[in-house]
Amino acid sequence: MTQLSVVTGGSGFVGRHLVDGLVARGDRVRVLDLAPPHRDDVEHVVADITDTDGIAKAILGADTVFHNASVVHTKQNQKDFVWKVNLEGTRNVMRGCRAGQVPKLVYVSSGSVVYEGKDIENGDESLPYSSISQAPYADSKIAAEKEVLAANGEGGVSTVSLRPHVIFGPHDARFLPALISHGKAGRLRYQVGRGTWLSDYTYVSNLVDALLAADERLGPDAACAGEAYFITNGEPMPFWDFVKRVAERLGLPPIRARIPHQIVYAFAAVKEGLDTLRGGTISPEDGLTRFAIRYMCTHHYFSIDKARRDLGYDPKVSVAEGIERTCQHLIETGAV
Repeated sequence: MTQLSVVTGGSGFVGRHLVDGLVARGDRVRVLDLAPPHRDDVEHVVADITDTDGIAKAILGADTVFHNASVVHTKQNQKDFVWKVNLEGTRNVMRGCRAGQVPKLVYVSSGSVVYEGKDIENGDESLPYSSISQAPYADSKIAAEKEVLAANGEGGVSTVSLRPHVIFGPHDARFLPALISHGKAGRLRYQVGRGTWLSDYTYVSNLVDALLAADERLGPDAACAGEAYFITNGEPMPFWDFVKRVAERLGLPPIRARIPHQIVYAFAAVKEGLDTLRGGTISPEDGLTRFAIRYMCTHHYFSIDKARRDLGYDPKVSVAEGIERTCQHLIETGAV
């Protein structure tokens, strides 16, 4: 019988690519999202993951739930809302899986769960969770991942968590759109920081491959059950080299100078403080938050050896090819 796969947040950036991958695999797909899906050959349930009863009904009958929905918010405000969606929403999904006897839950986490504002070089899954608050997004993802993995086996539900880092690709509404906006405004003429810090990137189809592989291997006695995995391209490069490649491909003005990151961090703190005074905004961010500036100015790249071993993960699309595909899509859709 054809597998029924449920995708929370199936209308967003990662969600739509995951839905495409599941349909291509031959699954029946049910999208849970407040927004409609991008294709009409999947079932759509208008669902808010903070609605306990609604989510339980929407999950009923699933063979696997891919819990992808979350609020990505790196400012230090709107904490109650972020925690409600990212932690309480995850708890609702777990309750729904147990109540509906769903055998598998695949959770989309984040590499930021181990980030403490300091360098991470070839970090692996033995790294502890961050012990300090970085942003409500990271804090709530830590709490949610802990509960997902601790719940492995409860009610017959096997769980696994994947931790992608800096996801990019067509239909991204955050990372590259912010970069393009800065480029058009002339703000990409200045590099933040004088150092060369390496970062990992994850092309979106590679993440989808990892999610499908996790689903296919997950079960009560599987090596991946109750485990977390870093998922990246395995090609760390300086953040500003990535930016320069994108800017050059899209014909944006080149970087001409560098600004000490302490100055930009102070500006970001003021900007973030003003936003908080106004009540805080939940919207695609422009990269000028304290969390984002710290990310730009530290090493943070990870080993994918565990994912290779347990999931058979092998990133098929390189960073260079991913940039080309993404830029071509941006050009074709008139986003530049």
